Amino acid sequence: MTSQVSSPAEQADGAGGAVVGGQRAPGSPDGKEVRRLDRVIIRFAGDSGDGMQLTGDRFTSETASFGNDLSTLPNFPAEIRAPAGTLPGVSSFQLHFADHDILTPGDAPNVLVAMNPAALKANIADVPRGADIIVNTDEFTKRPMAKVGYETSPLEDGSLAAYNLHPVPLTTLTVEALKDFGLSRKEAERSKNMFALGLLSWMYHRPTEATESFLRQKFAKKPEIAEANIVAFRAGWNFGETTEDFAVSYEVAPATQAFPTGTYRNISGNLALSYGLIAASQQADLPLYLGSYPITPASDILHELSKHKNFGVRTFQAEDEIAGIGAALGAAFGGALGVTTTSGPGVALKSETIGLAVSLELPLLIVDIQRGGPSTGLPTKTEQADLLQAMYGRNGEAPVPIVAPRTPADCFDAALDAARIALTYRTPVFLLSDGYLANGSEPWRIPEVADLPDLKVKFAAATNHTLADGTEVFWPYKRDPETLARPWAVPGTPGLEHRIGGIEKQDGTGNISYDPANHDFMVRTRQAKIDGIEVPELDVDDPDGATTLVLGWGSTYGPITAAVRRVRGAGLPVAQAHLRHLNPFPRNLGEVLERYEKVVVPEMNLGQLATLIRAKYLVDAQSYNQVNGMPFKAEQLAKVLKEAIDD
Repeated sequence: MTSQVSSPAEQADGAGGAVVGGQRAPGSPDGKEVRRLDRVIIRFAGDSGDGMQLTGDRFTSETASFGNDLSTLPNFPAEIRAPAGTLPGVSSFQLHFADHDILTPGDAPNVLVAMNPAALKANIADVPRGADIIVNTDEFTKRPMAKVGYETSPLEDGSLAAYNLHPVPLTTLTVEALKDFGLSRKEAERSKNMFALGLLSWMYHRPTEATESFLRQKFAKKPEIAEANIVAFRAGWNFGETTEDFAVSYEVAPATQAFPTGTYRNISGNLALSYGLIAASQQADLPLYLGSYPITPASDILHELSKHKNFGVRTFQAEDEIAGIGAALGAAFGGALGVTTTSGPGVALKSETIGLAVSLELPLLIVDIQRGGPSTGLPTKTEQADLLQAMYGRNGEAPVPIVAPRTPADCFDAALDAARIALTYRTPVFLLSDGYLANGSEPWRIPEVADLPDLKVKFAAATNHTLADGTEVFWPYKRDPETLARPWAVPGTPGLEHRIGGIEKQDGTGNISYDPANHDFMVRTRQAKIDGIEVPELDVDDPDGATTLVLGWGSTYGPITAAVRRVRGAGLPVAQAHLRHLNPFPRNLGEVLERYEKVVVPEMNLGQLATLIRAKYLVDAQSYNQVNGMPFKAEQLAKVLKEAIDD
């Protein structure tokens, strides 16, 4: 869903009433109060079969169309269907939206919607005192409560006295609203998430038309189901409007000053990355070939790219990870922009072929959507623990550039940047995203095609070397003096036949060579090529001349930046820098590090970037680590930074 965002001077708002998506919200005949808020954090939680991800996604889409800045955090179990009503089966979706620039999904929800006892118990520890809790009372019966260890009902024993509790019989109200549809009770109950969505849409004056259109499209082959969901959605809205339990609704104005003028849409990291890969292939004038094997949380990229054959995209779902990257490397040899997508376990399987790509010196993008490990680990949880694997996880000296996006929307630009490096320097490139970025979403300004970089390459078309006897030949490893990249010769080009394979190449000719001096030269040359890659210098945000620097990479950008804002708001100076390029590092990184007495490196691992920083620059970086499958919280990092500054 896209929306036009105008500059503040172009925004107009009439007097009286709440404004929703450019239209006035339905009237409040009972005179209910409307309060304006600057930001809200909502968490929908329920059983994995309750449709919480769909509910959150629809609320997010409407919020994006309204013009709020937003950030989301879907959280769901790895099991396809965990036992109903149990703690392992709880699925949640958190949305933070505001009238100003925000960076994270929020530390703690202002509103928790709990569809059953398990959802309440799994999430109550995150809910601050005074927050609103909306519970589906129909599920708080003896058996569901016993499943999660409630001996008495938390709705009646006073344990929720510190919160604004709103008991709502969601299931009963939904079934009653759909009584004329001839559905079984079980079928009708499935629409209770739409009732909850309607209620929250009323509470926060969200637009409704697009959700109704979405439901009609989603259930186009079952129009009676579509209409039942729409009726449940409207019933939830009307319940909020008429019940006395909700005396107040809330308004969060569009974030008109947070965005430059342009056309925006809500986008997840995996979708932005997919679009970035397509844009890269178009800007390079090369067909895009994806060789992939499904793996959480990277599979959505395969799903998305398979929809875009009209852009010359070819997708191959291989029988395993090794076949996937082998096909992608073969496509690169044939003149395509080769891509393979995976997560950490798949990178381990692909390592030999990545080494082959290093030896062949062909452009190849390896997209690693990191998740918790080791082994199968935590398939649906996030982590940043593949950095050292990307840096060193191959036999021999096999250097590979590494690019890491910092937000969901930034995945688009990072894909273009990774493609630039791969095509310019003829090398495989790692693109390190993670589950937090992949599944999270935020507004993205759709770029103008004219503003995208030119990535066009020239294939070798003629001989490039003259032998001592005057014979004109093609040397596949004769390098560009600026980039050290070898020529890219498409198979079948007359006169440019050449050998490929994993055995060491002779400099220039590419023939098999076991010569020690040649091997030493080739190893050093491949390393020099990576070291010489042009990457932007590191920007440092330091308005106050701080002595403490917080250095991050990847998805820690949002929590770190939010924490820095809090620390500065408390009157303490702190500098911030964030790395996109992890191999090679920006050329000024060493000079930046030397300027500060303390360097704090927060990571969702046990200190992998900090280890690299200490080794390369001999800086005593202070590592702050978390590996619980969840992103950092801003307040958590703010406390760490305050302690570092005061120490």
